[in-house]
Amino acid sequence: MDRLNGKTAVVTGGGSGIGFGIAQRFVAEGAFVFLFGRRQDALDAAVAKLGPNAAAIQGSVTELADLDRLFAAVEAQRGTLDILVANAGTGELAPLGDITPGHYDRAFDVNVKGTLFTVQKGLPLMRAGGSIILTGSTTGEMGTPSFSIYSASKAAVRNFARSWALDLKGTGIRVNVVSPGPTLTDLALDVVGREPFEALGASTPIGRLGDPSEIGAVAAFLASSDSSFMTGGEVFVDGGLAQI
Repeated sequence: MDRLNGKTAVVTGGGSGIGFGIAQRFVAEGAFVFLFGRRQDALDAAVAKLGPNAAAIQGSVTELADLDRLFAAVEAQRGTLDILVANAGTGELAPLGDITPGHYDRAFDVNVKGTLFTVQKGLPLMRAGGSIILTGSTTGEMGTPSFSIYSASKAAVRNFARSWALDLKGTGIRVNVVSPGPTLTDLALDVVGREPFEALGASTPIGRLGDPSEIGAVAAFLASSDSSFMTGGEVFVDGGLAQI
């Protein structure tokens, strides 16, 4: 597997969960990956697992100065950027009637503002043939009880890809969305709880939760020239949850 040989990638939220699954596959395919995230301990553990073709920058996608530090490091060490994965995200359960401004601010600051400025600040380092991958969600397509703020934020991410595909016309840079379904991560278990989350996985046509490595495999396809005729699109990796 060397579809990404010599490529430089950034994965936000890359220290754990789906972001780490993506980074792990990218390294296996030959890329050098910069992980970006808030928790230094998780980043250090991830780099130790990934080996010499990974580096970590600590920071938050909600802080523009942190994003500036990230892309300054990428430019200093690698010169250019081939693959940008705006994966960092967060969510909380809150039914209509109990939603607070804090619920809204936390979700939209990370999922929407963070995605926007991650891409905008990384874009000057990208060149023709580059691939931008946004992490969406099945919740952007489906009604989901007690999860409307997160779901709305992911619907915004989906439209970013449609609109940015037009903004990037003629540059040779593509932008697509990978939308996971119920995937076994610590964050998902913390938000939803193990028993209801496993029940959700069992309700899919495939009948189980997804693994972050399965999202990584599809992200590697979107990052590679195998998807060279795709932009503005969305690929669901959801066990069929949002397809029936």
